[in-house]
Amino acid sequence: MKKVWKFKIYAYLCNPKRKEREHNAEIAQLVEHNLAKVGVASSSLVFRSRKQKVSRNADFRFEKYRPTGFNHMSVVLVHKAGFFLLYNCLNFGKIRFHTDMKQISRIARTTFCIALLACFFIEATAQNLIPSPVELTYKSRKSIKIENIDAATDASLKLPEEGYTIEIKKNKAVLRARTEQGLIWAKATLAQLMDTEGKVPDVKVLDYPAFPIRGFMHDTGRNFRPVETLKKEIELFSSYKLNVFHWHLTDNPAWRIESRCYPQLNDPKYCPADRNPGMFYTYDEIREVIAHAGKFGVTVIPELDIPGHSQYFMTIFGVQMESEKGMKILDKLFEEFLAEIPAEDCPYIHIGSDEVRRKMPDPEGFVKHYEDILTRDGRKALVWSPGIKPSPSTICQIWGEGSVEDLAEGEQRNPYLDSYMGYLNHGNLITNIHTNFLHQMCAVDKADAYAMGGILCLWNDVKQASPEQIFPINGMPIAMLPFAERSWAGGSGYSNEDLVAFEGKMAYHRDNFLRDWDIRWVTNAHIPWKVSIPAGMNSRMEDAEWTTAWGGSVNLYKIGQEKGVKFEEKMKAWLKTEIYSGQEREICAWVSFETPSRSTRRSAGIGEQGQWETGGKIFVNGEEVLPPSPWKEPGMYSYHFSTYGYPDIQNLPWTDEQLFWMREPAKIKLRKGWNTILMEAPLHYSTPFWFVSFTPVEIGEDGRLTEVKNLEYR
Repeated sequence: MKKVWKFKIYAYLCNPKRKEREHNAEIAQLVEHNLAKVGVASSSLVFRSRKQKVSRNADFRFEKYRPTGFNHMSVVLVHKAGFFLLYNCLNFGKIRFHTDMKQISRIARTTFCIALLACFFIEATAQNLIPSPVELTYKSRKSIKIENIDAATDASLKLPEEGYTIEIKKNKAVLRARTEQGLIWAKATLAQLMDTEGKVPDVKVLDYPAFPIRGFMHDTGRNFRPVETLKKEIELFSSYKLNVFHWHLTDNPAWRIESRCYPQLNDPKYCPADRNPGMFYTYDEIREVIAHAGKFGVTVIPELDIPGHSQYFMTIFGVQMESEKGMKILDKLFEEFLAEIPAEDCPYIHIGSDEVRRKMPDPEGFVKHYEDILTRDGRKALVWSPGIKPSPSTICQIWGEGSVEDLAEGEQRNPYLDSYMGYLNHGNLITNIHTNFLHQMCAVDKADAYAMGGILCLWNDVKQASPEQIFPINGMPIAMLPFAERSWAGGSGYSNEDLVAFEGKMAYHRDNFLRDWDIRWVTNAHIPWKVSIPAGMNSRMEDAEWTTAWGGSVNLYKIGQEKGVKFEEKMKAWLKTEIYSGQEREICAWVSFETPSRSTRRSAGIGEQGQWETGGKIFVNGEEVLPPSPWKEPGMYSYHFSTYGYPDIQNLPWTDEQLFWMREPAKIKLRKGWNTILMEAPLHYSTPFWFVSFTPVEIGEDGRLTEVKNLEYR
């Protein structure tokens, strides 16, 4: 569905005695040119003198398919000396003036800013909604103090099951939905619309999801997470309209479910010392989490991962799960769990079934046995795919690229969930956000008979030093926002320009709704790069073939794949960009030449003393920039292989020095004017995690991260 935005924009002419016609024609042409680049269908400008009452002039109509973020706008201010001011609003609250403001009179500056505020500030809150609503209509430009909320369900409404409406009537917000869950989403939207004074824009909202399942998965089998922490995170998921918490409860290190029939499963002596021995969830606690989630519109899907990921089971019982003895034990465990956790509160159970790295006599029969147990108990089964082939009615959670196509081309089609947009513990914090935003959920624009939605996964394979460390190390909760957008809004064909706009929304949420979370992210999709196609280690920059890329991190491995590069063990690439600063100053920036996988630990490790990782180099205006402080562990954590199956390595917690977004940023000296950034990126081993990063970041006195102001790029 197309959404139409209508804007009335002030234009102010300081001195109408000069050649107005020439000025107006020139400025109108300039404005129309800039607006055309960002999707404006039409415009008309009417200029007023300072002696006249400043009026709202041009009507602009945005006609983009589900536009995201604070849409790019342009406003012109004509100076009496003939200078003009071009205002380019990339996202809410960021004003960049493309001329020297000192040349503009104080009165003109004031008038311009007042006009700008009147046009944009009321609309900014509504346009920063995440996820984006289906329809948002401004009834007026008023901001209304809400004194009463009228929220009710109405089963007769012609809306999808989770659909809702919001309308502001005088001092009352009227919320309507078909179901209680829809009403929860309406309240979540109203909370985002409301400012600190309880005021909201005078709007009407019609909204419903593109996909019925939108979830987040935690691996508590490897790293235990306290109940109160889970409850807080579930509330966070709900605020962005995620309706599923996938709770991975068992894995190789531990069985985190209370067991009365086999209490040895909870005996700490069987659990590795580095994996929270003796920590498990009682049935009362599991029911508590499920009940708490239900209050926030979230369904809990517990996962009992069988028959793979079962080393803990094997250690205790001395048999594999698929053996006759193993299945008798599992049958009792399932019977107990299903008796303790009612089907009406927990209609879905995930049974794993992937990565069974041993030969089984009848794998499909094993899976069907437990599918049948769940069916008889009134539940629906989920499995991982690729994995053991399930029954046609079982939901497949897809984690491998290309698996959707394989599923569609096979003889059997199953309902499926999308988890192949990229695990948060893989890849790079910055590029994971880009990937999730640009990803087409389930390879379709909206749900159909098979495509049911997606689940964003966070696997804590490596031991974590503390539960609090898991989110910032893996880019949560900020990485959840593009997933929430895509799983609710659906669609396809989004561009980097759309991502730039959406990042503006993300920054708004970081600063207004997510202040209680440790977020290591700033906007970056607008940073342009010239990137050499990866070549052999002996290649020269002057002989390189170049391409373009965007963002604070560049995936050189992906660029090489797209360009058909045959990767050698040792490779090299160069990256260039330019930064404009209006004054000489020093800024901070994250700098990195690779990103370790938070699962496999494959990495070149921390750089040698005085060097960046991999021996990479960065130059600013020809001067080399070195790491800001001596490394505490120079040369450590270098593993040119997957460390799965190496518990001594997997049980080494992450340290801040290993991840660029956790460590101290570099100091970058900028001169007044344009500055050249050149990065030389060598690679000394084969890895898909060849990411090169340069992201300017400002750290406030309170430790919060924001964007570095007043920089331009080209």
